[in-house]
Amino acid sequence: MERPLWSLRETKERVRLSLRESFPVYFGDRWEEARRIYLDIFRSIHLEKLTPLPGRVELLRGLAADGFFLGVVSNKTGALLRREAERIGWSPLFGSIIGAGDAAVDKPDPAPVTLALERSGVEPGDVVWFVGDTGIDMECAYNSGCVPVLLGDAAKETEFLRCRPRLVFPDAASLFHFVRDL
Repeated sequence: MERPLWSLRETKERVRLSLRESFPVYFGDRWEEARRIYLDIFRSIHLEKLTPLPGRVELLRGLAADGFFLGVVSNKTGALLRREAERIGWSPLFGSIIGAGDAAVDKPDPAPVTLALERSGVEPGDVVWFVGDTGIDMECAYNSGCVPVLLGDAAKETEFLRCRPRLVFPDAASLFHFVRDL
């Protein structure tokens, strides 16, 4: 595609928007060709390379066991996201799994959050914590009226200039213990 390759670090720093929003910017008129190439390759490897981040299994199982409604709102393509959740056994933990393309628009717009919460009977607001690890996640939390909660330290501080997290946890265990102590 006549673009310089990104390192894994560069990819983690740059990939924030959904494919349908970022590829036209990165690839211009050839974005649909780039999408096809990317999805063909990604579909062939994503389930084999899938590894939960440390502490996430315990966090999700613990919160689900405590009766919390858990939902996923991601800028990863919805069908791929649900396959991944199924593969690692997380599907039963979530009341909804919403990815890019499932709502009319993607994060940071509030539409996917509204869609994710439909099954919960809860409206977006201060009773809903939007836990994420990027500035786009915090922006989506603000846009949807939810509490922005930052988990981990993968994002750069400059991502939060416009939308600061209300709560910050260095790891999943810290978040789980905080919620349990409420």
